[in-house]
Amino acid sequence: MNEIEKIIKQYDLKPLPVEGTLFKQTYDSGKGTAIIGLYCNEPDSKSLFHKLTEDEIWHFYGGDPLNLILLYPDGTSEDVLLGNDLEKDQRFQFTVPAGVWQAGHLIEGGIYSLYGCTMAPGFKEGMFTGGTEEELTLSYPDRADEIRKYACPPGQKAMPQAQKDSAHEYTD
Repeated sequence: MNEIEKIIKQYDLKPLPVEGTLFKQTYDSGKGTAIIGLYCNEPDSKSLFHKLTEDEIWHFYGGDPLNLILLYPDGTSEDVLLGNDLEKDQRFQFTVPAGVWQAGHLIEGGIYSLYGCTMAPGFKEGMFTGGTEEELTLSYPDRADEIRKYACPPGQKAMPQAQKDSAHEYTD
Protein backbone atom coordinates (compact mmCIF):
# COMPACT_ATOMS: atom_id res chain seq x y z
CA MET A 1 0.00 0.00 0.00
CA ASN A 2 1.50 3.37 -0.97
CA GLU A 3 1.42 6.50 1.21
CA ILE A 4 -1.64 8.00 -0.53
CA GLU A 5 -3.61 4.78 -0.03
CA LYS A 6 -2.57 4.71 3.64
CA ILE A 7 -3.79 8.31 4.18
CA ILE A 8 -7.09 7.61 2.40
CA LYS A 9 -7.64 4.48 4.50
CA GLN A 10 -6.56 6.00 7.84
CA TYR A 11 -8.89 8.98 7.50
CA ASP A 12 -11.60 7.20 5.46
CA LEU A 13 -11.44 9.97 2.85
CA LYS A 14 -14.27 10.20 0.31
CA PRO A 15 -14.90 12.58 -2.61
CA LEU A 16 -16.64 15.80 -1.60
CA PRO A 17 -19.76 16.27 -3.73
CA VAL A 18 -19.52 18.94 -6.47
CA GLU A 19 -15.94 19.95 -5.58
CA GLY A 20 -14.24 16.56 -5.93
CA THR A 21 -11.75 16.86 -3.07
CA LEU A 22 -10.95 13.73 -1.05
CA PHE A 23 -11.95 14.71 2.49
CA LYS A 24 -13.40 13.77 5.85
CA GLN A 25 -15.27 16.13 8.14
CA THR A 26 -13.61 15.59 11.51
CA TYR A 27 -15.45 18.12 13.66
CA ASP A 28 -18.87 19.77 13.72
CA SER A 29 -19.98 21.52 16.88
CA GLY A 30 -22.70 23.58 15.26
CA LYS A 31 -20.48 26.62 15.92
CA GLY A 32 -17.47 25.43 13.96
CA THR A 33 -16.40 22.72 11.52
CA ALA A 34 -13.12 21.14 10.47
CA ILE A 35 -12.12 18.83 7.64
CA ILE A 36 -9.00 17.00 6.59
CA GLY A 37 -8.37 16.89 2.84
CA LEU A 38 -5.98 15.36 0.35
CA TYR A 39 -4.97 16.57 -3.09
CA CYS A 40 -3.36 14.01 -5.36
CA ASN A 41 -3.33 12.94 -9.00
CA GLU A 42 -4.27 9.29 -8.47
CA PRO A 43 -7.01 9.13 -7.44
CA ASP A 44 -7.84 12.56 -8.86
CA SER A 45 -8.47 15.06 -6.06
CA LYS A 46 -8.65 18.81 -6.42
CA SER A 47 -10.99 21.59 -5.39
CA LEU A 48 -13.15 23.11 -8.11
CA PHE A 49 -14.03 26.82 -8.08
CA HIS A 50 -16.47 27.79 -5.39
CA LYS A 51 -17.15 30.59 -2.95
CA LEU A 52 -18.42 30.52 0.61
CA THR A 53 -20.48 33.00 2.60
CA GLU A 54 -18.01 32.83 5.52
CA ASP A 55 -14.23 32.92 5.83
CA GLU A 56 -12.40 29.58 5.49
CA ILE A 57 -9.04 28.93 7.15
CA TRP A 58 -6.68 26.56 5.33
CA HIS A 59 -3.93 24.63 7.18
CA PHE A 60 -1.05 22.81 5.49
CA TYR A 61 -0.14 19.50 7.16
CA GLY A 62 2.30 17.67 4.92
CA GLY A 63 3.43 16.33 1.60
CA ASP A 64 3.95 18.61 -1.38
CA PRO A 65 2.75 22.21 -1.62
CA LEU A 66 -0.73 23.04 -2.84
CA ASN A 67 -1.86 26.06 -4.82
CA LEU A 68 -4.96 28.08 -4.01
CA ILE A 69 -6.29 30.14 -6.93
CA LEU A 70 -8.26 33.09 -5.58
CA LEU A 71 -10.56 35.29 -7.68
CA TYR A 72 -11.58 38.45 -5.79
CA PRO A 73 -14.88 40.34 -6.25
CA ASP A 74 -12.99 43.41 -7.56
CA GLY A 75 -11.71 41.41 -10.56
CA THR A 76 -8.19 40.78 -9.24
CA SER A 77 -6.72 37.35 -8.60
CA GLU A 78 -3.97 35.75 -6.57
CA ASP A 79 -2.21 32.42 -6.17
CA VAL A 80 -1.31 31.32 -2.64
CA LEU A 81 1.08 28.42 -2.08
CA LEU A 82 0.55 26.41 1.08
CA GLY A 83 3.54 24.34 2.12
CA ASN A 84 6.42 24.16 4.54
CA ASP A 85 9.18 25.97 2.60
CA LEU A 86 9.31 29.51 3.96
CA GLU A 87 12.24 30.30 1.63
CA LYS A 88 9.80 29.87 -1.29
CA ASP A 89 7.14 32.09 0.34
CA GLN A 90 4.90 29.12 1.17
CA ARG A 91 2.44 29.48 4.01
CA PHE A 92 1.34 27.03 6.67
CA GLN A 93 -2.01 28.75 7.07
CA PHE A 94 -4.14 31.13 5.02
CA THR A 95 -7.63 32.58 5.38
CA VAL A 96 -9.78 32.82 2.25
CA PRO A 97 -12.24 35.68 2.82
CA ALA A 98 -15.97 35.12 2.37
CA GLY A 99 -17.18 35.78 -1.17
CA VAL A 100 -13.85 35.00 -2.87
CA TRP A 101 -13.89 32.34 -5.59
CA GLN A 102 -11.35 29.64 -4.74
CA ALA A 103 -9.97 26.50 -6.31
CA GLY A 104 -7.09 24.35 -5.10
CA HIS A 105 -4.78 21.72 -6.48
CA LEU A 106 -1.52 19.89 -5.96
CA ILE A 107 1.46 21.67 -7.54
CA GLU A 108 2.81 20.20 -10.76
CA GLY A 109 5.23 17.35 -10.07
CA GLY A 110 3.87 16.79 -6.57
CA ILE A 111 2.64 13.45 -5.24
CA TYR A 112 0.16 14.53 -2.59
CA SER A 113 -0.75 17.39 -0.28
CA LEU A 114 -2.45 16.88 3.07
CA TYR A 115 -4.33 19.87 4.48
CA GLY A 116 -7.22 20.93 6.66
CA CYS A 117 -9.89 23.62 6.59
CA THR A 118 -11.80 25.14 9.49
CA MET A 119 -14.77 27.47 9.61
CA ALA A 120 -16.58 29.34 12.36
CA PRO A 121 -19.48 29.53 12.10
CA GLY A 122 -19.45 25.98 10.85
CA PHE A 123 -19.98 24.96 7.25
CA LYS A 124 -23.56 24.46 6.08
CA GLU A 125 -24.53 23.42 2.56
CA GLY A 126 -26.25 26.77 1.83
CA MET A 127 -22.91 28.60 2.29
CA PHE A 128 -21.47 27.03 -0.90
CA THR A 129 -21.82 28.25 -4.49
CA GLY A 130 -19.99 26.41 -7.27
CA GLY A 131 -18.37 28.47 -10.04
CA THR A 132 -18.96 27.55 -13.68
CA GLU A 133 -16.66 28.30 -16.58
CA GLU A 134 -19.16 30.55 -18.31
CA GLU A 135 -19.74 32.87 -15.36
CA LEU A 136 -16.15 33.06 -14.12
CA THR A 137 -14.42 33.70 -17.46
CA LEU A 138 -16.61 36.79 -17.98
CA SER A 139 -15.16 38.42 -14.85
CA TYR A 140 -11.67 36.89 -14.93
CA PRO A 141 -10.65 36.45 -18.60
CA ASP A 142 -6.93 36.46 -17.68
CA ARG A 143 -7.48 33.23 -15.68
CA ALA A 144 -9.51 31.46 -18.43
CA ASP A 145 -7.16 28.46 -18.70
CA GLU A 146 -7.34 27.70 -14.97
CA ILE A 147 -11.06 28.40 -14.85
CA ARG A 148 -11.62 25.92 -17.68
CA LYS A 149 -9.58 23.31 -15.79
CA TYR A 150 -11.15 23.86 -12.35
CA ALA A 151 -14.73 25.04 -13.07
CA CYS A 152 -17.70 23.17 -11.66
CA PRO A 153 -19.81 21.39 -14.26
CA PRO A 154 -22.85 23.39 -15.41
CA GLY A 155 -25.85 22.66 -13.20
CA GLN A 156 -23.70 21.66 -10.21
CA LYS A 157 -23.55 24.87 -8.23
CA ALA A 158 -25.04 23.71 -4.93
CA MET A 159 -23.74 21.28 -2.32
CA PRO A 160 -26.17 18.41 -1.70
CA GLN A 161 -27.63 18.04 1.76
CA ALA A 162 -25.19 16.17 4.04
CA GLN A 163 -26.24 13.71 6.69
CA LYS A 164 -24.58 13.70 10.09
CA ASP A 165 -23.94 10.58 12.11
CA SER A 166 -23.77 10.38 15.89
CA ALA A 167 -20.03 11.17 15.89
CA HIS A 168 -20.72 14.55 14.20
CA GLU A 169 -18.86 13.56 11.04
CA TYR A 170 -19.93 13.93 7.43
CA THR A 171 -21.24 10.74 5.88
CA ASP A 172 -22.33 9.88 2.36
